[in-house]
Amino acid sequence: MSGLLALLDDVAGIAKIAAASVDDVMSQATQAGAQAAGALIDDAAVTPKYLHGFEASRELPLVWRIAKGSLKNKLLYLLPVGLLLSNFAPWTITPLLMLGGGYLCFEGAEKIAHLFVHSTHDADQPADMPQDPAHLEEEKAAGAIKTDFILSAEIMTIALAAIPESSFAMEAATLVTVAIGITALVYGSVALIVKADDIGLTMAERGRLFATRALGRGIVKAMPGFLQLLLIVGTAAMLWVGGSIVIHGLDSLGFSWPEHIIHDVSYAAADAIGTAKGAVQWITKATMDGIFGLGLGLILIPIATKILIPTWGRLRGK
Repeated sequence: MSGLLALLDDVAGIAKIAAASVDDVMSQATQAGAQAAGALIDDAAVTPKYLHGFEASRELPLVWRIAKGSLKNKLLYLLPVGLLLSNFAPWTITPLLMLGGGYLCFEGAEKIAHLFVHSTHDADQPADMPQDPAHLEEEKAAGAIKTDFILSAEIMTIALAAIPESSFAMEAATLVTVAIGITALVYGSVALIVKADDIGLTMAERGRLFATRALGRGIVKAMPGFLQLLLIVGTAAMLWVGGSIVIHGLDSLGFSWPEHIIHDVSYAAADAIGTAKGAVQWITKATMDGIFGLGLGLILIPIATKILIPTWGRLRGK
């Protein structure tokens, strides 16, 4: 009997350790995922554009197809590379993180630049020829998965950098949790976004109660504005997170003055206002990070469009 009690006690101890490990993984995954907010919002904002022009019955299967591609990007390609770099070449993490931050700044600045630079190029192009729906779906899914690879690389790199120093197994478990959780969150949100107008229309037409029909009409009317708001929030988040990543990376590499200036200004603003100092400090810092990100992005636009993209196209023979 004493042997059985000892065994049960050992099992209980192992269970406690396992539960603590799970808690640690979930806690680290939550913190790491929060750091990737900018790329996450951008991912949710970008994907719906690939679903335009399809029948309602094909929207959710296409979202599921892209989600599976996203999970494959994260788990089969990015996770092993990230773990290898973290454990055998950790010095590469900061430059890669800054590269991802620079890309976020470029994307955010490019979206803002498009609001002020109106090109007539698209208007001069001939109308697209009708395409086979199956081929179009294949093309759109492939394009969305390629875009997701870039955004997923940013998310996984940011998450990896946010994980405290720990064992290989803990890092792997945390990144797997981040990959699955963020993919479910992003593409679950995308599914709700693309089907919201259909849900609202059904409620408006078939709802038994006046309140149900009114809510349905409200959803249908609100969706265009919501999508526009999502785009604005996503752009602001990209500039804020991207700028913050680059500034922190510069500090790690010995160029500390941008971070010190932003730190001093945010504290001075909080002291000047006197109330809600924490909120004022955070807003000031996020705003200055975003302004820095916008400036960096505007510098990167001509570099990317005039040099990097044409060079990459020539290397690929296109």
